[in-house]
Amino acid sequence: MPAEMFYESDADLGLLEDKTIGIIGYGSQGHAHALNCKDNGLDVMIGLYEGSKSRDKAESDGLRVGTVEETSAESDIVMVLIPDHLQAEVYKNEIQPHMGADKTLMFAHGFNIHYKTIAPPGNIDVSMVAPKAPGHRMREVFTKGSGVPGLLAIHQDSSGNAHDIGLAYARGVGCTRAGVLTTTFKEETETDLFGEQTILCGGVTALIKAGFETLVEAGYQPESAYFECMHELKLIVDLLYEGGMEYMRYSISDTAEYGDYSRGPVVVDEHVKQNMKKILAQVQDGTFAREWIAENDEGRHRFNQMRKENTEHPIEKVGAELRDMMSFLKDSD
Repeated sequence: MPAEMFYESDADLGLLEDKTIGIIGYGSQGHAHALNCKDNGLDVMIGLYEGSKSRDKAESDGLRVGTVEETSAESDIVMVLIPDHLQAEVYKNEIQPHMGADKTLMFAHGFNIHYKTIAPPGNIDVSMVAPKAPGHRMREVFTKGSGVPGLLAIHQDSSGNAHDIGLAYARGVGCTRAGVLTTTFKEETETDLFGEQTILCGGVTALIKAGFETLVEAGYQPESAYFECMHELKLIVDLLYEGGMEYMRYSISDTAEYGDYSRGPVVVDEHVKQNMKKILAQVQDGTFAREWIAENDEGRHRFNQMRKENTEHPIEKVGAELRDMMSFLKDSD
């Protein structure tokens, strides 16, 4: 059954006119949500921890700023946009005491609701609007008169109006300009984690490093290996983004297309798919969530070690040197 999609004409921004929207956090997502809502004429307040470096930035952007507790108390809608691993504690200590009847608690990712590290009271609405883009891209597209697609999910509908309020919020941040897809907290969380781990982040970086190492170990120059295994990836990703696999294959040479069909499945074979299924199972049964929560509780020692090892990989060194020569990258900033 096809997913249901909603657009501008389906969302009533007027439902938010007399409400205060509290944005918890002012990072990549937080600033985009807040400024887009502000530009749409909505009353926005930013909730930050005491001493946050983001306070000056938010205030200079013309936004009212308070503590997380102050913002949660004053707001009708509280959108939580701080990192996943911080949400449960911040919610328990600073948000939950102010979650009275008729309020709406919102998220842009379902992690903490789906894995039950946050358990809201039954007399509030709990929903999710998840824009499918990083915050800076979301903001950039909005200021040009367009928007990025988004997901809408309802976890708890105490008021009977959670869907319409969620859709109005999606319009406030610009997502209905591109289209909003209905989903569930479970589906969004599990597909998001799976995509990050197997393709978008983990899969891609592992493939790039393996290709780079294979060429360098065979005696090729690291610079040539970098260009072939990382630099040119943007060309392919842009083509996929614009028109899918067919458009990408139309745009490359016949030699490259034949290599795609005949050699790609040798690299990403049935064993890879089986490993993907194992990763999906660990997402579905909560193994990954428990591991990530424990990693943070125990001081992030393994995470920090893996970060250090990957930062020191030879492809990062040669890549930094080559990118320094590419003035057009600096121009694009």
